[in-house]
Amino acid sequence: MPTNERVVVLGGGVSGLTTGVVLLEAGLSVRLVAEEIPARTSLVAGAIWGPHLVEPWADVREWGLASLDAFRRLAEEGKAGVRMACGIMAARQPFEEPRWSELLSGFREADASELPHGFLSGHRFTAPVVDMPVYLGHLRRRFRALGGRLEQRVICSLDEFAGVSAVVNCAGMGAAALAGDLTLRPTCVRQLVVENPGVTEFFSELTGPSSALVHFYPHGDTVVLGGSAIDDDGDVSGDAAAAHGIVERCAALEPRLADARVIAYRVDVRPTRFEVRVESDRREDGLLVIHNYGHGGAGVTLSWGCAREVAQLLTEGLW
Repeated sequence: MPTNERVVVLGGGVSGLTTGVVLLEAGLSVRLVAEEIPARTSLVAGAIWGPHLVEPWADVREWGLASLDAFRRLAEEGKAGVRMACGIMAARQPFEEPRWSELLSGFREADASELPHGFLSGHRFTAPVVDMPVYLGHLRRRFRALGGRLEQRVICSLDEFAGVSAVVNCAGMGAAALAGDLTLRPTCVRQLVVENPGVTEFFSELTGPSSALVHFYPHGDTVVLGGSAIDDDGDVSGDAAAAHGIVERCAALEPRLADARVIAYRVDVRPTRFEVRVESDRREDGLLVIHNYGHGGAGVTLSWGCAREVAQLLTEGLW
């Protein structure tokens, strides 16, 4: 790829920062523009690797595998807030193994003795767990160390970037206006961060269509408790009742969490779409736009794979 090409990445979340790092490593001159760096949306993530409820599967499988490999390497380095953790995903009714289980070695059915009271089925596995504030800080430092430039401001239109070689649209919910995409919808997510009373393994309940989620992901001195995910809801106001419900549901499975001191209450919206959009688009004015948005709750899980596809699309579009 030509090293003199100038690329603008829109969006300061995990997708934008990861894409910026990958493009810088490919030798491009990259400027990242976003209203928030890092974006609050990415801060409101558990976060554990797992391509849940995201399509199209053929692409998601490859993006997820590439990201899984990247997170494993980061966990080995031990400096980015990423670690490989053990835990259980369970349900109060029988359920089939998720199709992404084939991507994780050691994925197995949980013994009855490993399941909380009232749960009928579950699986034990090891997966990357990511402390998002630490990890986003790592990505930002890596981006700048590679020579990337950061610009924090509101973006109103793609017309603002005439004269650059290409724009990569990782703007999350902002992509709806920038790309004129009416299929993008908000999913309001709420979580709590509490002091860790000694939890070492993650837990996630499959709650089906319910918006009331139950999961906890330990990150050393803290635990992220979830939560709720309300589809087609952009309300990010505080909700004391919702926060109380999160603690109550998690403490029913892990009593030590009942009295854990609350450190933070996180709420924001995730960009949800019927399919993740990673594709190129040539505007009438000649500007090459690569879209990378609509990941829903799988933004972290797919981040490295999608970023590398963006790099490939740029190679094809700029040569």
